[in-house]
Amino acid sequence: MEGLDATFIWLDYAAVFVFGASGALAAARRKHDIVTFTFFAAVTGVGGGTLRDLLIDAPVFWVVRPQYLLAALAAAVAVWAFGAGKARLAILGWLDALGLAAYAIVGAAKALAFGVPAGAAVVMGVLTATFGGVLRDVLAEEPSVLLKREIYVSAALVGAAVFVAAQALGAPELPASLGGFLAAFTVRAGAILFGWSLPGFPGRTPTDDEG
Repeated sequence: MEGLDATFIWLDYAAVFVFGASGALAAARRKHDIVTFTFFAAVTGVGGGTLRDLLIDAPVFWVVRPQYLLAALAAAVAVWAFGAGKARLAILGWLDALGLAAYAIVGAAKALAFGVPAGAAVVMGVLTATFGGVLRDVLAEEPSVLLKREIYVSAALVGAAVFVAAQALGAPELPASLGGFLAAFTVRAGAILFGWSLPGFPGRTPTDDEG
């Protein structure tokens, strides 16, 4: 991918496939047809990266390399072919966690490659990792991940920050990316397994007073 070191290409394709699979599984919950499966997979797989590229004024990655769309298509076909039983639907959260961790690193890495300052590169990692999931939930008419108390965005933030900080300290790209990936995935896994969440706003709202 233009502007992104070849070290991250495998991670990028894997993230598109995994996020694409999560989009297809969301379509499966609604028993949609194969065309909608493909649409859900494509939007979920490339949505975050598209927003990132538009914001950092980079060529949109899947336009330059249509193979990314093929990765999303393969995810949709795989879900369609192997079905979406109860067990497979249960792995939706884990697929999403893997995609989030991978995309947090890829997004931050590409932003750095295009000369974006460190703080903004972390934000680009977060947007890359979360926007596709937001689009998926909107399309599937599911509660948005952003409206849940369970940690989600924070996991991407931790992963992207670890990666960018490691790069700033001179760490090689592979250890930095692995460290960021594991940090993001660990936080998200803790949220899934143990219900980790951040504290909510403690004050009373006008609605509370009225009730």
